[in-house]
Amino acid sequence: MKDVGIEAAARLCGKSKATLGRYYSTDEDHADRFMPIDVVAALEGAARFPHVTAALADLRGITLSHDEERRNARKGGVNSDVVVLSQRFAMLMGEYNQSIQDGRISINEAKRLLTETLAIQKVLIDMKLHLEDEAH
Repeated sequence: MKDVGIEAAARLCGKSKATLGRYYSTDEDHADRFMPIDVVAALEGAARFPHVTAALADLRGITLSHDEERRNARKGGVNSDVVVLSQRFAMLMGEYNQSIQDGRISINEAKRLLTETLAIQKVLIDMKLHLEDEAH
């Protein structure tokens, strides 16, 4: 939802901001609330990356690739991907270092680490696509 924005997400899904907030709340009062699949599909359609789909695929050990229409959406190539990958990895390690200082990783810290991990996954997918383009 952060990718789309809460107000845009509410308009897109036909749900209130409060309802959307309950879907991703970590509060015990909302533990039994789940985002309907049509809401997930609408949000992922508007987002730059399908986070839920990627997470579900990861649970099954499946690797996702962008569709053919998006192959040329990003400029650059393998060299720029390597630079972005190293920058993202440095950000992940910085986030990890900050998170582990007290000897445990909180839920919010884990969410930030997950965000960085997903960013690395996106770069790796782009890198894979660039390598495939060069191999053909």
